[in-house]
Amino acid sequence: MNDAAILLDNVDLTLGSGASRVHVLKQVSLSVGRGETVGLVGPSGSGKSTLLLAIAGLERIDSGRLVVAGQDYAGLGEDALAAFRGREIGFVFQAFHLMQTMTALENVAVPLELADEPDAFARAREMLGRVGLAHRIGHYPAQLSGGEQQRVAIARALAVKPSILIADEPTGNLDSETGEEIADLIFQTSRENGSTLVLVTHDQGLAARCSRTVRIASGQIEEAAQTVRRTA
Repeated sequence: MNDAAILLDNVDLTLGSGASRVHVLKQVSLSVGRGETVGLVGPSGSGKSTLLLAIAGLERIDSGRLVVAGQDYAGLGEDALAAFRGREIGFVFQAFHLMQTMTALENVAVPLELADEPDAFARAREMLGRVGLAHRIGHYPAQLSGGEQQRVAIARALAVKPSILIADEPTGNLDSETGEEIADLIFQTSRENGSTLVLVTHDQGLAARCSRTVRIASGQIEEAAQTVRRTA
């Protein structure tokens, strides 16, 4: 696919060393088109989250080829990779990963400041308003509910208008009502920004909202991956 936002070609990735070394991804090949929404499904321990980390450049592959937003990761050092990730990739973690000593506003402003955004705090306020938290910008994570923390995490991920949005079990820690609201927000904002969305989920309903689902088992993409077409 020439218009691929994400391209993996025969990617292998191992974690650990010695007796604890585990071959997590095994000759994984996957192409995701620009603006496409893809749900990664499969049993726990199958390599889904590791695949997301590899796409984000947070885990280095051992072999194969990985190209994201036109950039071959093999040609990037750690500093260049971090700068690229800051510009092009937004990551929504299941565990939120907010900085506890910073307010909601500061959490969202950090990646903008790292990207040399001249109006970082103004942009952060705008994004928190978009996710319905304009009244909570001065609160710390411990003062926010799980759903509110996830909204902060989404605002942070989207603040730099990334071309690629990655979400790892974004509704996994939330009740069903809040989870549905968060899912609506993720799909809406990614669509508005024209972002490519790749998410990991055990929720079949959430996966069905993606334009395509890809099943992973034992570190490999199954040949008979289900393809669906839904309106997000």
